[in-house]
Amino acid sequence: MTASHQPGRAWIITPGLNQGRFASARKSGAAVAVVDIEDSVALPDKQTARTTSEAFFALPDPPCTLGIRINSLTTVDGIQDLAALSAYTARPDLIVVPKVESPRDIELVAAALDADGYTPDIWALIESPRAFNALPAITGAPRLGGVIFGSADYAASVRCGLGWEALHYARSALINAATAANIPAIDAPTWELDDPTVLRQDAERAKEIGFYGKGCVHPRHVQVINDVFTPTTEEITQARAIVAAADASGGTVTTVDGQMRGTPFFNRARALIDEADRTR
Repeated sequence: MTASHQPGRAWIITPGLNQGRFASARKSGAAVAVVDIEDSVALPDKQTARTTSEAFFALPDPPCTLGIRINSLTTVDGIQDLAALSAYTARPDLIVVPKVESPRDIELVAAALDADGYTPDIWALIESPRAFNALPAITGAPRLGGVIFGSADYAASVRCGLGWEALHYARSALINAATAANIPAIDAPTWELDDPTVLRQDAERAKEIGFYGKGCVHPRHVQVINDVFTPTTEEITQARAIVAAADASGGTVTTVDGQMRGTPFFNRARALIDEADRTR
């Protein structure tokens, strides 16, 4: 197993104590399903969750990338999580590390878990002001696969709301740092469970500012996220028109449907077409 799993657009997270939800998470249609032994598990139940969660990965041919969110490595539980994971017979494809504030966290996970034939993807949850101050160092960690925005913890830290405007700066800063490091960024879940309009609006905003995908905490959110982040037929058609215009103009500035288009537009259109062709 190598760190080559596609990050996917929709990520679903499910509590590590509730084995009855494991199958629905894995079969939800999300590209990444993560079992959680951090925030969703009370302190007295951590050891039980470590034991129970191994069953999440015991599938011969899983339908998606399977991951686990461990506890912070500044806690005893986080260290115990690494010890437990190293002994799993069925191992996760991906490790989500919460409360990351230094590249050292990524290095510790790699040192503890990397073995012959097994190098899991390692993703950092960015969810504190200190993490944002250290973003260039964190995103430069060699074994880091990508970053995830932890909106709830961040908002609690800075005592702001969870609305889009309140967290717009943090999201933009994370996108900028991830792009500079050439790694993907995944947006936080939408906490409104029963309003698909709010979810769709949040997903569209996340896509617009550059997130690769979005997390969710309920299976019914998966399809909306996939719909929003998958390039539409119209987007692909427009991208092909831009590439055709670029080829016809020899790569110089031209117009497409009355709009000026040049090198940045050409590059973006080619990238979208490449992605669409890969995922067909």
